[in-house]
Amino acid sequence: MNMLTFIAVFLVLASATALYALSYDTRQIEARVRSAERTAERIRGEIAILRAERAYLARPERIEPVARAMGLRPIERGQIAGPSHAATPQTASVQATAFSANAVSAQATAGMVATTADLPLR
Repeated sequence: MNMLTFIAVFLVLASATALYALSYDTRQIEARVRSAERTAERIRGEIAILRAERAYLARPERIEPVARAMGLRPIERGQIAGPSHAATPQTASVQATAFSANAVSAQATAGMVATTADLPLR
């Protein structure tokens, strides 16, 4: 065999090996993509279920009796602040000081706050 034939056979075998390796890698990547697509579809289904559950739990006819049992009432007209009650830069620092003082008392009462998660469902 002359040298040119030897080089040609070597290049053909090297190309075949590289093509096989590339094909194998492509199959692995396709399998990972299919797996990721299945996971994404499963998660989309779970999200749809969670949205439906949230819509069910957020129904006003379910929340209103629970809120009334906790002693809550609808807001009144005087409870909503208008633009004239907006904080000015001078009062903002005073409010920040009051907020930090209230934070300590809020931490002390944090264990006494009831959430809707603690109440039974109807």
